[in-house]
Amino acid sequence: MKIPATVPPLPRAIDRNRHLATSQAFVWFAQGWRDLWTNPFPSLAYGTGVAIVSIVIAAGILFYNLDYAFFPALAGFLVVGPALATGLYVKSRRLARGVPVTFASMIVPERGTTQHVLFVGAVLLGLMLLWMRAAVLIYALFFGWRPFPGIDHIAPMLFGTQIGLWMLVVGVAVGGLFAAFAFAISVFSIPMVLDRKADAFTAMGTSISIVWNNLAVMLTWGAIVLGLTLVALMTAMLGFIVIFPLLGHATWHAYMAMRDPD
Repeated sequence: MKIPATVPPLPRAIDRNRHLATSQAFVWFAQGWRDLWTNPFPSLAYGTGVAIVSIVIAAGILFYNLDYAFFPALAGFLVVGPALATGLYVKSRRLARGVPVTFASMIVPERGTTQHVLFVGAVLLGLMLLWMRAAVLIYALFFGWRPFPGIDHIAPMLFGTQIGLWMLVVGVAVGGLFAAFAFAISVFSIPMVLDRKADAFTAMGTSISIVWNNLAVMLTWGAIVLGLTLVALMTAMLGFIVIFPLLGHATWHAYMAMRDPD
């Protein structure tokens, strides 16, 4: 039977396996570094904003004696980080198109993308809150209702006792699962929403598929992101001024390398 002309042809399947070498992750890093220092002020201002917000949140946790939430909150940054980098994706996209870049253009999403970017961000925020609750439950599972000893005593508790070491192993494993899932659904979904105005569900599903079918290079990229994030945390968040925009720009180039060229 002949298909009526009014019925559009079905889109061909997207090739989600790009067969890229693991060394490609370092190419993305170099491209992100180039974008960072091309008209650097908007990127550094963006990174400064992320650093200030991170410092304020950390200080607030300590000021209100919520010590038990301090380390889960730091780990949770890896979960919500991709959503915070939206403006950096915008800058890299505009640079590639030869369009002028301003700080205002980075923080105001294009029409038709806002609700989908916010939806992905809400999913990541929900994952972060769920992880923080899971961290409290893990502590209660190993130490019962014993009060949290505080930041000054966390190292002896974790590394000086057998039960502390077991809690550390379980906490890292569970936190790693949260971070891995958040990474998979977000690393390409927000760039895809900005680039193709895809809906949030399609973008997140495609992001998971691309990561799963390119595990070697994506694990390498994930290790780079984790390592640089830890460096930024060890500098009392000040490292985010440079590291956060660098990773944001590089992630955009990772998306460009992975996306279907058609």
